Amino acid sequence: MATAAVEERELLKTISWFDGFVVALANPSFLITGLGGSVLGLGGWGAVILWTTSVVIGALHNYIYSELASMFPKLSGGIAIYAHEAWKKYVSFVGPVAAFGYWLGWSVVLSATGVVVGFLVQSQFYTSSATSGFWNAHGHFIGIPLYFSFPIALTIIIIIAIWTFNVIGMRPTVWVGYITGALLLIPLAVIMFLPYITGDWHASNLHSNLNWHSLTADNGIKLAIVWLYVMCWSSYGMECCATFAPEYHDTARDTGKALRVAAIFGVIVYGLLPLGAVGTFGDKNVTADNYLGQFYASTFHDILGTGTGVAILLLCAGIVLAMNTATADGSRALYGIAQDGMTIRWLGKLNRYHVPANAMTVDAILNIVLLFTYASDPIGSLKILVFSNLGYVLCHCFATSGFLFLRRDRPAWPRPIKVASPWVAVCGLLFLFDLLLLIVGAANVGLAYGASTRSTLIPSLAVLVIALGLYVYRVVVQERQPLRLRLPAPTMPEDEAALPGPSTV
Repeated sequence: MATAAVEERELLKTISWFDGFVVALANPSFLITGLGGSVLGLGGWGAVILWTTSVVIGALHNYIYSELASMFPKLSGGIAIYAHEAWKKYVSFVGPVAAFGYWLGWSVVLSATGVVVGFLVQSQFYTSSATSGFWNAHGHFIGIPLYFSFPIALTIIIIIAIWTFNVIGMRPTVWVGYITGALLLIPLAVIMFLPYITGDWHASNLHSNLNWHSLTADNGIKLAIVWLYVMCWSSYGMECCATFAPEYHDTARDTGKALRVAAIFGVIVYGLLPLGAVGTFGDKNVTADNYLGQFYASTFHDILGTGTGVAILLLCAGIVLAMNTATADGSRALYGIAQDGMTIRWLGKLNRYHVPANAMTVDAILNIVLLFTYASDPIGSLKILVFSNLGYVLCHCFATSGFLFLRRDRPAWPRPIKVASPWVAVCGLLFLFDLLLLIVGAANVGLAYGASTRSTLIPSLAVLVIALGLYVYRVVVQERQPLRLRLPAPTMPEDEAALPGPSTV
């Protein structure tokens, strides 16, 4: 009698902790994207203080997440999956909301940082395209404004190239990371250290726009909270090392080490890069027209006196690293939630190279749509980031509270990495801090980019509603199961085998 063989594809264990750290080198590129806008709103000292504060808080998150990563070494999807594991016995809907929020936060990196490359190249090498009738067009489709420009076209080409490298396996993804990461370190070093040697850095170039004596004024502590909310998207991003947990050679050891080293590196860069860049260029010289292109080009010119074009190309290479990381991380988040039964099965498929190509394709399409609808000018990159931030910060709220739940509900669960007891209290404070950012920041996020909060808040909520719809479809239509408010949760790994899992066909 003939039997049918079913091919079971799994993520392959092909990377070391250092590979994971290299992928996390993308985070300084996120800082490059958001630094100029923060200087516009906060002033030089305000930006330096808040970026440093935010990345230190992100590093504290990372240390706590190392325990969660060691608890679930076979689960792909990072902190969103850990949040689902913790919350599913209380509210099953937390999983898909957290996962899609996390995915959205990483996915939009492709368009938000990619268009920065476009504007940098345009301002340095192709200035005529800014006024060319061929390269600039706009219109409307069912009332939605649409735009086209040289930066948009260049970003689409880069997105397609990044997608190609990622769909042919994890090793090509890491190779791209090594090359672009090495190139990025050069301009980072120039900005972080050389201004003090050349004498181009001056404290008089730094000021603060924040009124620390007012709680509710638009330039007071409320503005600081809004920007800390926006900065989460970048400064918390080192947690991406946990997303690749099943692909490390030694999951428990490599995941924790990658998280810790990435956090230390992030604190150094996020503290020194804003200080060096703004102290050289001068916060009073930053405008809405130059905060991406001329800001960095002039800074390099002031420091080096020559080679500005080369420095800009190296900076662009680093931003491409960010896009590469976003594709790898975001697609695995979608794959992980599909494998856990929280969204449609199609997103939980691996291709013949053992990578989630379907999820990568969704990422690419979404970002091309965002380019056409948001990237009309440099400030569009910030609008795209803000659009994604609601779900990303919400995911962190679920993950930090999830850590507390797991400590209480699964005390005997193996934890190869277990943080000391005082960190439980620290985690509780981080949860309250993230919740404050979510409530105050999301409600007033328009203060960060000078537009209405509604223009980004409504699309963000729409994505989370779609996530719930896909979860309902997976359970009711594809699994043919009743929709449950609570799901069974094992207290030990060996109990997991007795629980019914989602089907994959």
